[in-house]
Amino acid sequence: MRTRVTEMLGIEFPILAFTHCRDVAAAVSNAGGMGVLGAVGHTPEQLAVDLAWIRERTGNRPFGVDLLMPRKYFGSDEGGLDAAALASSLPAEHLAWIDDLLERYGVAATAESDASGASSDRVMAIDPGSFEPLIDVAFEHGVRLLASALGSPPAWLMERARRERVPVAALAGRLEHAIAHRDAGVDLIIAQGSEGGGHTGEIGTMVLVPQVVDAVAPIPVLAAGGIASGRQVAAGLALGAEGVWCGSVWLTTHEAETGPEMRKKFLAASSNDTRRSRSLTGKPARMLRSAWTDAWEAPDAPATLPMPLQGMLVAAAQRRIHRLAGQPGSGAHQLVTYFVGQVVGQMNVAKPTRAVVAEMVEEFVDTAERIGALLSE
Repeated sequence: MRTRVTEMLGIEFPILAFTHCRDVAAAVSNAGGMGVLGAVGHTPEQLAVDLAWIRERTGNRPFGVDLLMPRKYFGSDEGGLDAAALASSLPAEHLAWIDDLLERYGVAATAESDASGASSDRVMAIDPGSFEPLIDVAFEHGVRLLASALGSPPAWLMERARRERVPVAALAGRLEHAIAHRDAGVDLIIAQGSEGGGHTGEIGTMVLVPQVVDAVAPIPVLAAGGIASGRQVAAGLALGAEGVWCGSVWLTTHEAETGPEMRKKFLAASSNDTRRSRSLTGKPARMLRSAWTDAWEAPDAPATLPMPLQGMLVAAAQRRIHRLAGQPGSGAHQLVTYFVGQVVGQMNVAKPTRAVVAEMVEEFVDTAERIGALLSE
């Protein structure tokens, strides 16, 4: 498959895999696509370890890194984020409400489950002080793509990426976002529809992608949101995209970081079982519906806090829930959730990552041939 994206990134198939799992990233790159490691929860030291691990297993095959770059934290008048000050500002009533929720579901606190120092406790690398060291590590390990998940990259990063000859991508959930990315000079725009997992807007992929393609030409576009098969890859390219960006489909692969209880939930879920909720990060993100998402939608629930406060608020509780989800007698199984898109309804069998890529390519070929046969000479 040859598109401007495969030529830009030096890959065989225009399939980019967003993942928090280094095993999945390496497997997709080795299968001919590009693994893109989500590094928002990494320290620079952790990122260096993971990128070295990926490089060792992929040789010269390309891989990338995805970071959060909210524009509001890079303005000239914005300072860095003080984690201690933020933690001290968490409302007592919110903390008490979460404690009550966990108690109702029998999710008892333990020294192990509430151990501090987990990556989710960090201020998600969205201030320049914690962000720039991650960029340094990414360049040092020869990444072939940098992706911005929440905003247009700052000018200094674009200038540095040009010097390093590394393309920069940015995700857009609305047409205005895509235009802002274009004006910032990015090399690749990812148009993500509302059906995707994680942070999404309200516009569907079928509508959003062609609007973005037309608005930002000649910048190549990746279609994202609701793409987990070869037919969906073909649909994305038919809309004018030069490739696809997939995340949810990797969550039930053999290599995925997904815990056993969460994996079971994904394999059993239908496409009706997801919700856009602010309950994990403070921004709308699609995840699997659970007692956790239902509780935050209840009339007695407090309003969610803005990013990054909401993530800090729920970090310890989420760590406890995930740790105890498989424990008999614990209500953590009912509470546990994770980011996933509506394609969860077709993720019914756990497979190796390489097999998923191969099936996507084979089905794309079949689809392209079937569509081509519709044209009469």
